[in-house]
Amino acid sequence: MNAIKARAKQLKTDIPAVFIALKDRETPFLARALAALTVGYALSPIDLIPDFIPVLGYLDDLLLLPALVALTVRCIPADVWARSRERSAEVWRDGKPKRWCCALPVLLFWLLIAWLVVKAVWR
Repeated sequence: MNAIKARAKQLKTDIPAVFIALKDRETPFLARALAALTVGYALSPIDLIPDFIPVLGYLDDLLLLPALVALTVRCIPADVWARSRERSAEVWRDGKPKRWCCALPVLLFWLLIAWLVVKAVWR
């Protein structure tokens, strides 16, 4: 059980580090694309399987998100990943973000959804 808690805590720090690596110019395109997908999925209120479905609802969060993070980290160069984790630790000191930059992907997602809805209604 402690291993699961440790992995959950690690995931909590890895997702902001993935977002920071997404913005790094040395991150390759494939890693950036995976990082954008990972951060977007982690922060999105829309899941592959809705959370209200018993057991299966949280299964995608327990399996898919860690798999996306692991795949993304493998594509990020080691020096970029080390820098990103250091910056993430600075931003998330004391368990709270010191900048609101982590909310940017959610804001962009909802702006995209709003734009698509307005575009569909406007036709």
